[in-house]
Amino acid sequence: MATTNTQLFGYWRSSAAYRVRIAMNLKSLVAEQVSVHLVKDGGEQHSDAYVSLNAQELVPSLVINQAGKQRVLTQSLAIIEYLDEAYPDVALLPADLFDKSIVRAMAMLIACEVHPLNNLKVLQYLTGELNVDNDNKQAWYHHWLNEGFSALEKQLEQHSGTFCFGDSPTLADICLVPQVYNAKRFELDMSPYPNIERVNAHCLTLPAFINAVPENQADAV
Repeated sequence: MATTNTQLFGYWRSSAAYRVRIAMNLKSLVAEQVSVHLVKDGGEQHSDAYVSLNAQELVPSLVINQAGKQRVLTQSLAIIEYLDEAYPDVALLPADLFDKSIVRAMAMLIACEVHPLNNLKVLQYLTGELNVDNDNKQAWYHHWLNEGFSALEKQLEQHSGTFCFGDSPTLADICLVPQVYNAKRFELDMSPYPNIERVNAHCLTLPAFINAVPENQADAV
């Protein structure tokens, strides 16, 4: 299936945009990819044109044009929840209410606890306004990754199969893979997290995850 008159505004290295790309791929949904460069010229996300779409000046934004009306969704988890309900044939959450909450908790551990503290605007504030040097910025990054991954590793010991929860990809995997990508980019020692490494490696054998990898995007530089 394909979404019509739909645009996904993102950036190749954005973890949040990466999540939405994975979700859309798992559901075989297609949208026009519009690049918002987060660094060039001070960041295109701060332009008046983009701020009119997303007041937070963040990516991603999903723009849906229907019946002459433009509708905009922001925040990756909200976008993914919309897609999961609008296109339910491939479910990203378990059917059981309790299981569904476990998967959401895993996803939120990453998306709400770890990622915000290591987001680009936070790192820019550390090095800019607070004059934190690169070594201390790296230490900050690793601290919050280790806190989150230590907890998630224990959850995977209990709940994982080939994926974070059982043997089907869910919202938890959609959040995990981009965060592991960033952890490796910033040279985090992953040896304490064998379950995270195992699940991540399995996900990256699937086309839906491979095609969403940052280096496979048209705006990758």
